[in-house]
Amino acid sequence: MTGAEVIERPYFYTLPVWLIAAFYLIAALSLAVFFYGVFRKIKRYRQGRRDASQPFTAAGLLRAAVDVITNRTILRGELLGGVGHLLLFAGFAILFVATLLVLVDNDILRLLLPQWSFLKGDFYLGFSWGADLGGMLLLCGFLILAIRRGVVKPAAFQYAERLQPQGFPKPGTLVRQDWLLLGLVGLAGVGGFLVETFRIRATEPVFETVSFAGWAFSGWLAGMGLSQQGARAAFGYIWYLHALTALGLIAYIPYSKAWHILVGWYGLALRPAQRGAAMAAALKQTGEGYASVADFTRDELVMLDACIRCGRCHVACPAATAGFALSPRDLILALQRYVTNGDGASTAGAVPDAWLWSCTTCVACDDVCPLGVLHVPMLIQLRRRLVADGAIESRLQEAMTNLNRYGNSLGQSPRNRPKWTQGLPFKIKDARKEPVEYLWFVGDYASFDPRLAEATRSTAMVFEKAGLNFGILYESEQNSGNDVRRAGEEGLFEMLRDKNMKALEKARFEKIVTTDPHSYQALKNEYDGFRVMHAVELVDELLQQGKLTASNKREVKVTYHDPCYLGRYNGVYDAPRRVLASAGARIAEMPRHGAEAWCCGAGGGRIWMEDVPGIKERPAESRVREAAALGGVEALVVCCPKDMVMFQDALKTTGLEGKLVVWDAMELVKEAVCS
Repeated sequence: MTGAEVIERPYFYTLPVWLIAAFYLIAALSLAVFFYGVFRKIKRYRQGRRDASQPFTAAGLLRAAVDVITNRTILRGELLGGVGHLLLFAGFAILFVATLLVLVDNDILRLLLPQWSFLKGDFYLGFSWGADLGGMLLLCGFLILAIRRGVVKPAAFQYAERLQPQGFPKPGTLVRQDWLLLGLVGLAGVGGFLVETFRIRATEPVFETVSFAGWAFSGWLAGMGLSQQGARAAFGYIWYLHALTALGLIAYIPYSKAWHILVGWYGLALRPAQRGAAMAAALKQTGEGYASVADFTRDELVMLDACIRCGRCHVACPAATAGFALSPRDLILALQRYVTNGDGASTAGAVPDAWLWSCTTCVACDDVCPLGVLHVPMLIQLRRRLVADGAIESRLQEAMTNLNRYGNSLGQSPRNRPKWTQGLPFKIKDARKEPVEYLWFVGDYASFDPRLAEATRSTAMVFEKAGLNFGILYESEQNSGNDVRRAGEEGLFEMLRDKNMKALEKARFEKIVTTDPHSYQALKNEYDGFRVMHAVELVDELLQQGKLTASNKREVKVTYHDPCYLGRYNGVYDAPRRVLASAGARIAEMPRHGAEAWCCGAGGGRIWMEDVPGIKERPAESRVREAAALGGVEALVVCCPKDMVMFQDALKTTGLEGKLVVWDAMELVKEAVCS
């Protein structure tokens, strides 16, 4: 071949006309199967209800575009898998554009406007180089992902035999499906290079040196003794095998997890900036939860199909790690199956009850999902259906009865709520009778549990030292209803909220402060119109304003636990750490901290439920072991009453009592500012 030849590609090269015609027929069939799958998907999504609580915004769409292009949500916390996916994605995107260019040039312009054909000359040289780059990126990504799946075998990829609904795919079936998709992608990439390599070997155009990979592979074929005639003879078979693989992959997309290619951006565009407010909006729907496909929102139905079974939610889930029945990934797979095959049938039986009652609603699954799938709101709606059907865990039922009768889960008389104030050297104002600046919503455990009395009194003494004008509701305070709502008892939540609202409306105050992150979430995001602060946020402000001075700092090494409802739900991470540092504490961070902090296991009503026999280790036990393993740490510091209860119990069951103590942050602050 000489350089004087026209620089362009022979598209079908040696293929006879009848094979070309057969290709177009198969391509049409492949596209028909693809679009039929798309039609079925859209039809199913339209069965869901409209929901305006989480609308698309320009900022959300822009964020989703950045997430998709950079793969940053996939790279987060998973470097090997993230790099593999990024390379695969980049290669796929380049090859997709290259395929569109070929389609436009060969199937449209050369037939209708041949003078406008553009895949020739210098443009073709750039096109060939780019296509080879895309192919190499795709194959490198494929190899990384295949090695990760077949050799590294991270815990996220392990499908355990567990309690499952009837008809749920077996682990082996899921593994084969995962390999089928990855294998098709790999075969398509390899096939593309083989077609190019045999074509170059058969024709040997000098300008094809720009196809750096194809040219190199062609040289290898020549070195192995393959003649030009042999390459020409084999070309048609290789071309058709590649075409069938590529067309099969296209047809398979709507019927596999490859569908995330088209809808993966959806959940990312709707990913909430603040989970607490978004959760409140998602749970505003009253009624008896999800009983059929029509009860799910259209957004949720799309999110279910975006799941790629990466297993990150499974690894991040404290219930799954502890050995409870729940796996967030399996929950989504079960709901996928139900929505696809349910035909309007009831959700009863779609998901085992034990899965639903295992959840702590810590939203670690939602937070870690690289495609923005929201597991927890759907799970809570399914809990509502269980409650409506009377399928409620026995100890949870007992707590609900106490909440309905006494306004607290501990079955205490409301008159005992302010008992903790006894022994204070001052009288706390009654916000029902005199105006205050700060209304302190104390919460059940901080009010009634004797183990927390000292921490609660420490908070009062810090407020008094700062000269705050504050008061409490005394016996008029009720449980905020946060965990009641997450346990699925929406009616009881509304009753508790209404009673609290009546008491709050009678009181005169400017802001609400609370030491309980669960109450913080409810009052700030699920009640209406209140300015709410956590105590550590308020103390942080007071210290910065000079209204509190830490004159008796205690030099002590501690570690701090981020409560789920203060951290992941509401983004409060820095204020507690600044407060502890101001009090003299040196903080050693646990491996899982901040947004990745491990859950204590109390949320979502779990603190009221029985542990399941045979679990490996409760979340609170895992957490205190993590704290104790730091070495030289004297205390695990918390700013949530439920954390205090859970971790103190865990110290006993793990044998760490005496080696580690649990302190409330306000106890350290009180020692620093009141001594």
